[in-house]
Amino acid sequence: MVRILCILIGTLFFSFGVSAARPDAATAKLIQDLGLKQSKQPIREATYWQRPQRIVVVMEARQKKSKPDAVKWLKEVAGDAELVVVRSREEAASRLDGADVLLGYCTHATLQNGKDLRYILNYSAGVDKCMSSPLVHERDLLVTNMQRIYGPGIAEHAIGMMYMLTRKLYVFRDRQRERKWDRSAVERTEMWEVQGRTMLVVGLGGIGTEIARRAHALGMHVIATRNSSREGPDFVEYVGLAHELHKLAGRADVVVNATPLTPATEGLFDRTFFRKMKPGAYFINVGRGKSVVTKDLIHALNSGHLGGAALDVQDPEPLPPAHPLWTTKNVIITPHISAGSDEQMGRFWLVVRENLRRYVNGERMLNVVDIKRGY
Repeated sequence: MVRILCILIGTLFFSFGVSAARPDAATAKLIQDLGLKQSKQPIREATYWQRPQRIVVVMEARQKKSKPDAVKWLKEVAGDAELVVVRSREEAASRLDGADVLLGYCTHATLQNGKDLRYILNYSAGVDKCMSSPLVHERDLLVTNMQRIYGPGIAEHAIGMMYMLTRKLYVFRDRQRERKWDRSAVERTEMWEVQGRTMLVVGLGGIGTEIARRAHALGMHVIATRNSSREGPDFVEYVGLAHELHKLAGRADVVVNATPLTPATEGLFDRTFFRKMKPGAYFINVGRGKSVVTKDLIHALNSGHLGGAALDVQDPEPLPPAHPLWTTKNVIITPHISAGSDEQMGRFWLVVRENLRRYVNGERMLNVVDIKRGY
């Protein structure tokens, strides 16, 4: 009798998740290709886990446009939970009563209003706005993010910025706007070939690894730092710890910041750091604007010590029209859009759906944020 009962219980549990017992082929390939990490333990072992009853889904215009049938698609893995669709993150913050899951953005407002939240799937890779709230440390809560999902696009953006700097393409773009055929606008010896030069990737996480992969493919020597360990892929020649940053900066022709914003990285790139960089070297920031002391960067550029800088993120954001960065020599600015690509949203939706499926079924989760570390 006991054996029969166990078989029946197992059958019922299997039946509950049979339609989503494992990732589909496209999701499984994405997990493998990007090396997405899953938690060591199934979420059902957490004391606060329960199958969700009410799920709030942020569906802003760009998300809706990228997948018009997203809600129906998510319902297939949501079990018996009610899906509440909102059009903005601001609306989400006001619709969280009774919700135990939020697919959207983890901010102080969502934590404050979502007192019953047990799981937040953060649509962005950065979680600094979430980690800066004291509330995230005061409750049992699972947060996952989009780490590695945006890596390919950001990496290609960083490489594109590097070529704009090293080949002085921004100078010729300005001449084009002026309709000037000016072959003397740049000394030809100032136009670098990157093969054989050294790139330092600061923050060898998902995004940093993708940048390093591409730089190595171009024939560059790649060195890196990371906070957690010296482990790295074969295409990175040396992985230093955080305290080695200044020493490694002196070896690099190009430095790329790909770190998350944490107390340890805020203001990391200051006057002391820029002095340690090679004269004429280039600085690229695709991490967070507050990791850079902006006035110190401007000083390093105006003094001629740095050859140039390319910034997809700035401090402050948005950058005010009168800010001196706009007119600082040898600076390229893009408005925090490096993650964008024609493939980005496809990866995004696969991970959103897969993590929702895993949460509903109590499985091992992808891209879990370590709240103590802040990323």
